[in-house]
Amino acid sequence: MNTSNHIIRNASPSEFEEIGKLLISVYSQLDGFPKEEEQPNYYKMLANIGDFTNHPETELLVAVDSNNAILGAVVYFNDMQYYGSGGIATQEKNTAGFRLLGVDNKARGKGIGKLLTQECIKKATENNLNQVIIHSTLAMQTAWKMYENIGFQRSEDLDFMQGELAVFGFRLKISN
Repeated sequence: MNTSNHIIRNASPSEFEEIGKLLISVYSQLDGFPKEEEQPNYYKMLANIGDFTNHPETELLVAVDSNNAILGAVVYFNDMQYYGSGGIATQEKNTAGFRLLGVDNKARGKGIGKLLTQECIKKATENNLNQVIIHSTLAMQTAWKMYENIGFQRSEDLDFMQGELAVFGFRLKISN
């Protein structure tokens, strides 16, 4: 896997709109994932992805190539109270999380999602946190498999319903 020409960094405010459009494109094309008319607030959140960075200890990470083209993005939460999901995840302490990972269709299969995931794990480890929490859906089978291969384990206590959509929780324990 050639990752030497991919850089993971914090997104700049001038990139927020483009990242929002990328995530809307990725999520709206997932088979079995709700469409914009079914969950308008979710898509509004994607469009305004940069708003997450207004919260403390929350970062919008972006993967770019050597030409600074955006290949993918994820929102990293160093404090779960800002995670904004249903269920119990937001009450977890000494825990990081990430949400809304998306990779441009043109960049799929190049390990971008894995790089973004590993960067989130690295940040949590550097901050001496005990675990990383994420959520996925049945429509995200590719990501689901990747998370399990990295070491995330299903954690049914974190599951919740987002409207009609079942959302499944995962934990990765970090040994510090």
